[in-house]
Amino acid sequence: MKFRFRRQGNDPHREKIKQDLFAFSKTVEHGFPNQPSALAYDPKLQLMAIGTKSGAIKIYGAPGVEMTGLHKDTAAVTQIHFLYGQGRMLSLLDDNTIHLWEIVQRENRSHLVELHSFNLPGRPGIESTVTVVFPRELGYGAAQLQTILEYAELKLAICNVIPLFSVPEEYKCGKSLGPVESLQEHPQDSDKILIGYSRGLVVLWDLNSRHVVNLFLGKQQLESLVWERSGNSFVSSHSDGGYMVWAVSSSNPCTHDPISSTIPYGPFPCKAVNKILWRTTQSGSPLVLFSGGMPRASYGDRHCLTILQDSSHVTLDFTSRVIDFFTIHCTDKEKEFDDPSALVVLLEEELVVIDLQMAGWPTVPAPYLAPLHSSAITCSCHISNVPPKLWERVISAGQQQCPLQNYENWPICGGKNLAPDPKQKELLLTGHEDGTVRFWDASGVSLKPLYKLSTASIFQTDCDHNDSLMQAGEEEWPPFRKVGCFDPYSDDPRLGIQKISVCKYSGKLVVAGTAGQVIVMVLSDEKSDHMIDVATVDLLQDREGFTWKGHDRLPPKSGSVVFAPGFQPVVLVQCMPPAAVTAVTLHAEWNLIAFGTSHGFGLFDYHRKVLCFSIRCTLHPNDSLAMEGPLSRVKSLKKSLRQSFRRIRKSRVSGKKRAVVYSPTSKVQEANAQLAEHDAEVTPVQRRIEPRSADDSLSGVVRCLCFADTFLRDGTHHGPTMWAGTNSGSVYAYALDVPSQEKFSEQSVEALLGKEIQLMHRAPVVSIAVLDGRGNPLPEPYEVSRDLAKAPDMQGSHSVLITSEEQFKVFMLPKVSAKTKFKLTAHEGCRVRKVALSNFTSVSSEEYSENALVCLTNLGDIHVFSVPALRPQVRYDCIRKEDISGIASCVFTKTGQGFYLISPSEYERFSLSARVITEPLCRVDVERPHDLSAHSRDVPSQSQGLKLGLIKSFFFFY
Repeated sequence: MKFRFRRQGNDPHREKIKQDLFAFSKTVEHGFPNQPSALAYDPKLQLMAIGTKSGAIKIYGAPGVEMTGLHKDTAAVTQIHFLYGQGRMLSLLDDNTIHLWEIVQRENRSHLVELHSFNLPGRPGIESTVTVVFPRELGYGAAQLQTILEYAELKLAICNVIPLFSVPEEYKCGKSLGPVESLQEHPQDSDKILIGYSRGLVVLWDLNSRHVVNLFLGKQQLESLVWERSGNSFVSSHSDGGYMVWAVSSSNPCTHDPISSTIPYGPFPCKAVNKILWRTTQSGSPLVLFSGGMPRASYGDRHCLTILQDSSHVTLDFTSRVIDFFTIHCTDKEKEFDDPSALVVLLEEELVVIDLQMAGWPTVPAPYLAPLHSSAITCSCHISNVPPKLWERVISAGQQQCPLQNYENWPICGGKNLAPDPKQKELLLTGHEDGTVRFWDASGVSLKPLYKLSTASIFQTDCDHNDSLMQAGEEEWPPFRKVGCFDPYSDDPRLGIQKISVCKYSGKLVVAGTAGQVIVMVLSDEKSDHMIDVATVDLLQDREGFTWKGHDRLPPKSGSVVFAPGFQPVVLVQCMPPAAVTAVTLHAEWNLIAFGTSHGFGLFDYHRKVLCFSIRCTLHPNDSLAMEGPLSRVKSLKKSLRQSFRRIRKSRVSGKKRAVVYSPTSKVQEANAQLAEHDAEVTPVQRRIEPRSADDSLSGVVRCLCFADTFLRDGTHHGPTMWAGTNSGSVYAYALDVPSQEKFSEQSVEALLGKEIQLMHRAPVVSIAVLDGRGNPLPEPYEVSRDLAKAPDMQGSHSVLITSEEQFKVFMLPKVSAKTKFKLTAHEGCRVRKVALSNFTSVSSEEYSENALVCLTNLGDIHVFSVPALRPQVRYDCIRKEDISGIASCVFTKTGQGFYLISPSEYERFSLSARVITEPLCRVDVERPHDLSAHSRDVPSQSQGLKLGLIKSFFFFY
């Protein structure tokens, strides 16, 4: 008896097994950085850096080459500057701090680390705020690494020299010059820099002799400067929407007029040209690229970037603000031309790359940094171990959508991806507000877009508001071309995808939407033209006294519709009332789908296109929210307060309530003593579960559905079953009579309610899963028939694992008698949000693995339990409890990984498995003449003023 009370955690052998099975790590961030604010590029290392408003810095190279750094304080990154070819970079934040970063090698892989940080004088956002940072190569030896330069000394020297020239009074320094807007190093002589002031004055300054070489007296407010490659001229852009070309002449130290002045979109008032690039080409005609400059009255709200060369002129029209851009071109000073090959544009919501060598300047598909939120994400679904045939067909469908989708042409290709090829293919499917489902390659670090499925073509909706932009006329001016895929607008919010279910072996897909639409689709390699079969299902069964106050259904198209290769609709099931679909599941072997809303659930045979049985209406008479739909913002405050007080009263009442199993066949209600067992003495680590009111709002919502081949009628005959769980703690189990494949077209599926379970505390049912005689989850459809998985144990007793928001329970089948349970209410307010059954393989032996129940709570922590014993294994803090959208978006994989949204555009990927980890494994080889880390202790103190000791000499202008 002494071993009976031994705690499992005291077993050293078990602890070793747990260490080999479980380990938590956040591995990589997929998607586009949220709120980008700065951009930089190192042409030697071919690496790109993006800074964000939250203080993150992300470095990207070839696909799979990714590194992330995070500043200690949450401040916006305003500028990033690479130290050419050194794997080091400087970041300037809006809190007036400057930071030096370095790519270091640890354990044969590269990491981004912060080496130094400095506080600059002055209050952020007031006087003395740094506007420009200029890193300059000095070529000093190791003993001269710390070169100190006071910005005030340089600025004072320039201000003292300018009055010696014959210039108007307003140019003779002082505050009238305004802040420094741009610094540009001479392309052929690194000792000379252009200094551009907001007032319009441009100074060519010699750093060695410390004197002004040339003055250029611009009369328009200056926005940016760029050198022409030879250094004989430079270009300035201005606030009036124009740009000027200036000649640099040693014979004329003071230039009043430019060579040329152009306002491309004049003569009417235009917005400022924020940045301009001037690139020389072998054709002799320069390539001019600039952002802004649009006619203020007509197109002042457009986000545009213009490309000009000879008679070729295109205005790239984006749907979000241009943050910054650069070209990938020849930087060898011995070469005569820039010959740009690509344009990289960082926008507020996406990254766009333009091929500058191909005719028409087409877009280059990005193998990473794809905007996941091109339309807002509404749901997601992960598919592990995708069969090769399905993978190839999805790839083929995507290539036919985008014939030029070739990721091998990606121009940012620095570093080496050291990660081995993934052992299996993984798909991440995201449902979106605009009715699209997007397929992503989630096998590795780079989340690559593969294929986009649109459901809008099935319905009659308003004309795409982008058509007019996509089809620009030849005579239209400016010559707009819509670029990028970020589209924050949805033609109709009813199109939003709520649930996705996939059979990876048959190529069947079910997507369900906000207006009660459930679409069954099949993967086809050929284009088709057919009418859409529609089946309308009344979930209310003509219940009296209920009036739907929400949105109307989406009207399907009546005629024949052309569908491209890919997933094509087989049938559309329309739920009435057209409330959002809250649960859906698919069984391709049985040709069945089950679906549920806030009003009830149904079973549909998509082969014969008929409903299988009378609908189960789960609507509670007092449920007013179920009348309004998810798009309604109206909620009765009075009702909410009434329900809150009702819950308080209920919590004060203690009484033993029994969960009841109903047997519809005998019409006899049996009180199951085991199932109704309620702890009289609650253990110290578990809080007593409080009963919930039966008439809480949305109590009829169907939360989960599942199919299973198991024992429901008796213990000797197993067969198809369907299970449904609701928000009020009700579970319905149906026995199904499914005909053989040969008789699918002749016989219909019959369903009979076999068991009805009411959980005693009425907590919402989050998940239902059937386990075989060994306690293993049942295999997916087709896995056994195609010898892809072991057959389930049909000799021993099956069990069903029912997860509610407050506890887990395992019931034996077919009697539905309670076997074991675990209350996940050790902490006040803890509620189950997401669960999954995952398989964990040991790092010590690939032959050993365990199935486990993975659970995410509303506190953001993840618990792992053994099944079917429900013994706690490990617990990890994963998501902040305040991050409600992150918790709601979490999806687990079958191999112990997971994804959740850390922003509207980014998934955080994490792993609970000690063996299965998907993380960046890359190396950037850098040749550095000096080791800066050896001098890390010699950082000047703040009391020394603005004296910055770095491997560079940095100029800061205010």
